[in-house]
Amino acid sequence: MSRARIAVLQFPGLNCERETLRELQRSGVDASIVRWNEGPSRIRDFAGFVIPGGFSYQDRVRAGAIAAKSSVLDTVVREVEGGKPILGICNGAQILVEAGLVPGEEPGRVDVCLARNRIEGWSGYHSRWVFVKAHGDGNFFTGDLTEPLPLVVAHAEGRFVSRDREAWERLRRKGRFVLRYCDSEGRDPRGFPDNPNGSPDDVAGMSGLDGQVLAFMPHPERAAHLWQVPEDLPGVWGERRRRAAGDRSALMGDGPGRVLLRAFARLNRGGST
Repeated sequence: MSRARIAVLQFPGLNCERETLRELQRSGVDASIVRWNEGPSRIRDFAGFVIPGGFSYQDRVRAGAIAAKSSVLDTVVREVEGGKPILGICNGAQILVEAGLVPGEEPGRVDVCLARNRIEGWSGYHSRWVFVKAHGDGNFFTGDLTEPLPLVVAHAEGRFVSRDREAWERLRRKGRFVLRYCDSEGRDPRGFPDNPNGSPDDVAGMSGLDGQVLAFMPHPERAAHLWQVPEDLPGVWGERRRRAAGDRSALMGDGPGRVLLRAFARLNRGGST
């Protein structure tokens, strides 16, 4: 079986590219880091893309804005518009939104943004475990999500918003809000801490173009192994972690984050996942 080649795009200031690369490789694809200053011909060699988390260009102007205007992303956009999947994680999600790939209603138009966290008593950077669940279908990355998925958020600007209420409602009706925060049993949140940033409609991940794009705030690479799951976490994954205590082989097995990253393996040729 030929493994799909996936590019992990590296911009100055991103800091999660190595662990994202490692977990993609463990999820069944041939992943490589591609720097922002490499030529367009290199980009075309890949079947899909990931933009990892961090602080591209120190989040000058606003998070993701400068990286979204880079020439390498122009090439990536053309490849994605041709049908190749791309996942933006945290700062990567901010870059996809600033580039107009999410929601991608009109090429290059920025319809939403990722605003500062707005929760009672806290307005800055926030890091914690959260749960997300899939809504609707049609997105390349969410088809295997059948239960609440615990992952880690770590951001200061993760609240999906639009100042055009009609546009927001249109996106909701179209099913663009494909991943939403929930509690450990999959129920809608009652605010913080289940919804960690105040995102309206509890949006954790938004779909773009024809479903091949996902801008997602939580970090799947930080929950790719079972040992990374806290022992006191409620829900199915917490129970799996407790049962695995003392069993190194089980602890090194798949964590919840790998469920999302495995989507790229569907691009492998000559076999199925």
